[in-house]
Order: sequence, then structure tokens, then C-alpha cells
Amino acid sequence: MRQTGRQTRRPERRSPQPAAELAKVHDRTLAEAAARDLAREGAPSDGDRPFLKPRPEIGDSWARLRRLGLDPDAGAAAVHLGPAEVEHRRRASGLDPLLPVLRDTLLDQAGGVPLILAIADAEGHVLWQEGERGLRRSADRIGFLTGARWVEETVGTNGIAAALRARRPMQVHSAEHYLRSHHSWTCVAAPVHDPGTGRLVGAINLSGPAHTVQPYLLQLTATAARLAETELRARRLESLHQLRTLAAPLLARVNGPALVVDAAGWTAAAAGLPPPTRLRLPSEGWNSAAVHWLPSLGECAIEPLADGWLIRPVHRPENGRPGDAGAAVAEQAQGARLRVDLRRPERPELSVHGVAGSWSHALSPRHAELLLLLAVERDGRSAAQLADALFGDPGRTVTVRAELSRLRRHLGGLLAHRPYRFADSVLVTVLGPEDPYDLLPASSAPAVRRLRAGLAAGTVRLPGLNGVQPPASAVPPGAVPVPAPRGPGSAGAPPTRRQPPASSADSWASVGPQACSASSETSA
Repeated sequence: MRQTGRQTRRPERRSPQPAAELAKVHDRTLAEAAARDLAREGAPSDGDRPFLKPRPEIGDSWARLRRLGLDPDAGAAAVHLGPAEVEHRRRASGLDPLLPVLRDTLLDQAGGVPLILAIADAEGHVLWQEGERGLRRSADRIGFLTGARWVEETVGTNGIAAALRARRPMQVHSAEHYLRSHHSWTCVAAPVHDPGTGRLVGAINLSGPAHTVQPYLLQLTATAARLAETELRARRLESLHQLRTLAAPLLARVNGPALVVDAAGWTAAAAGLPPPTRLRLPSEGWNSAAVHWLPSLGECAIEPLADGWLIRPVHRPENGRPGDAGAAVAEQAQGARLRVDLRRPERPELSVHGVAGSWSHALSPRHAELLLLLAVERDGRSAAQLADALFGDPGRTVTVRAELSRLRRHLGGLLAHRPYRFADSVLVTVLGPEDPYDLLPASSAPAVRRLRAGLAAGTVRLPGLNGVQPPASAVPPGAVPVPAPRGPGSAGAPPTRRQPPASSADSWASVGPQACSASSETSA
């Protein structure tokens, strides 16, 4: 898949709601959800819904924490790292050299607003925390200190966890925090990605008293995250230049076409073939075989080289040029097996197994959304239908066509168009997370939100379970029906699949999903 170094999503430009109004939203939403749980009632009618509702992202987080049983008055036992582990994670994050520039950019440019700067790793551990001394003492009282793991499961809805989960700049203001002890705070955070691999490396967070919040802080934090990614990109380019210097004399001695790439697949040097900007290397790494199949080059001999790989195509095409990715993968269409693995919310992955070979790659959030929607609608969808499913706006077809064009470069004959769909001969399986609400949790696409709710209610299922692919004509838009139940002793009866408790559907109805929410665009 085409990976971007960063999934760019513009931070929301909105003035935060007054703290008193947010407190009413918080208390009323949780109270009504709790009342429905006790009464074991279904979703309320439109007339019973509260006038004030949380933002979709905040409502989704509250619903998840209610299902986990987190007490909004107490939270859960905090996880803290020791000094040695904190120091180890600081070095491993790659953000250590960036701290001076982040400090100067954020704390010195805040215009006298009392703030705490915190930098967390990809798992939510606070690795650095700086700011005004009195404010830090207040933060210590709620457990916001160096070494603490600031994730939803223990400290509720917060800026760091929201940014890491949504993969975009986020603000959690006052009573949008799930824990009442945090209602006097406002947090803004932005994720940082490694531009070379697209891997999430951490988040930059600013926290301060809710009454001093300024609308520009979210944009300032997003800018600081981009600055950090620019610094990481510069360091990768320097490393690539060093590898190129090492590879030049080696390629001069190689007989036949070859190229040298770094550990992330970026090309450092090439000889005898047009150099691709980047090769999509297997996400699980190389096995012990000497020859591997790559989507863009076919069968290749792979040899380790310093901080990268020497790659030599085994068979040269008749026209003397390496085949493109689409033509190579098209050979796999007949009887191919395609698996979209969404079990790990932070790392969706695509695997293809066919006659020409097997490969797997990590997916960008947008490509994961598109493949999921095409998997559950085998008859296909037009660009307008996909735009409506992703953004709630059928007019946004340009973005959809651009992303699908990138997908088709690598999937080739596996992905048909007019309408967009998987080829009929391809067996598609989607592996979902144990909790249906963890299905692409960063996505706010209307169709994905409806699919989560249907999975939780047990009315739909993901395609390919138990190796069975339903016919396209039997699949309603956006869902795969659950087959009629068989008796407990029936031959071939599918294994029982754990469903969330009955209260899950009720709690979901109290805070979402909202069909009109729109997902932000991804830019290359």
C-alpha cells in the first residue's frame, strides 16, 4: 500500500463550549445511559434524547469507557514506569533530540498562558513533562506526571489518548474528560509519525486550566508535531545518504539489475532498472528463504547490507523493464485470498496469498476504511457511494478516486472498478477486534460507525468468518447478514462468538453513532 509519512488531518477550528454546558452534557449523558442499563430498555425515542450531546469522538470514548466499567469518579489504578524504563523509552522514541525545539516552540510561544508540555510515546507513557511549577503540582495530584501511562482505560478520555487513538490533533476541554477530577483541565495533543515508515512514535500535548484555554493552542500543537516530523525526516534523509555512499561501489560490481533500499524500503541507489521511490517490504520481515516475491518486482534475491537490503530481481521481463505492481499482482486474482486484519486498532494490515506469491503490508487509516467497505459490499460501490459512506457527502468523489487509484497500483486485478469492488474470484476475509467498537476506532466515517453498532448488536458480521464468503447478491449495503442459527448439535454449526453485554447497545445509543459525522481527508 502507499504509505504516507503522516496522515494529515486538519485540527478542528472551533471555540470550546463553556465548561458549565459541558458539565451538563457529561452528567446527563452518563445518567441517562445508567438509567437505561438499570431498566434494560432499548434505545430511547427521539423525543427522549437530551438536547445537548457530546461531540462524536468524545461520545464514542465515553461509551467505550462505560462498557469497560470505568468509574467517572475514581478512574482505575495508574501504571507508572520506573526511571530506567523512562530513559530507555526516551532513547527508543527518537524524540529526545527534538525536546529543545519543542520546548522553544510551545512553552515560549504560549503568550503567558500557564501550560504543561508533555511528550508521550506511542503507548501513552508520559516521557517528558515540563511547565510552570505550581501547575505541575496540580497535575501531580491527578497522576499526570513523568512515567504515567495516560490512556483511556485508566484515566478516561484525555488529549493524549484521543490523539493517539484518532491519529490526528485533538482537544479535550473541561467536562469532555470522562473523569470528573479532570474537568478543571483542558488538553490539546497532536500525534507524531515517523515520516519514513508511517509508524506512530508518540504525541505532543499541552495541558492547562480550562478557564485559560485559547483556541490557537490546538493549531500550535499541530504545528509543533509537523516540526518534529520534519526533523525526523531530515535525520532519515541523512541516513539514506550514508547508505547511498556505501551502496555505490557495491552496485558497480553487481552483475545485472539491482537496487539498495533502507530498512523501511526507501531506495538509496539502483543500477540497471528505474529506481522506485520506495519498495513495499513485508511488514512481518523476511523469512529464511533466499528468494522473495515483491509486488513491484516479482521474485527477487534479498541480501542484508548495513542498515538496508540489496535486492536483485531474479527474472528480467522481456521488455527489459521491471513489471508494474498492477500487472504483477493481477496474476494472483484467480483463486487469490485477501485478508484485511483489523484486530490491532493501531496497525491494520492487508495480506494477499496467490499463485505468484504472498505479501502483507500495513494499511493507512483511509485505505483500511476503503477495503473494509468494499469487503462488506461485494456488489461494489460507486465513487459517490463511497464518498457518502466515508464523509457523509456523496460529492467528495475526487478524494475517493485518488485513494482507490493508489490502491489499484498495488492490487491490480484484485480490485475492479465501475463500480469499485473486489474481483469475483478473490476470497476476502476481514478479521475484526474482539470488541466491535474497536473496529477502526480512529474512523468517524458514518458507514464504519453503523457497522460497529451492528456488530455489537449481533445483526451483522464481517465477511469470511469460518471460511465462508456469502454471495454478493445476499449482502445488503454496508453489512453481512448473520446466518440463521443452527441447533447446538447441528453439523457444521459455527462456533459461538462472544458478543458484548446487552447494555452495550444501549450505551452506544446514548452517545452515538451519529450518521452525519464526517471523517477528515487524508493527504499524501
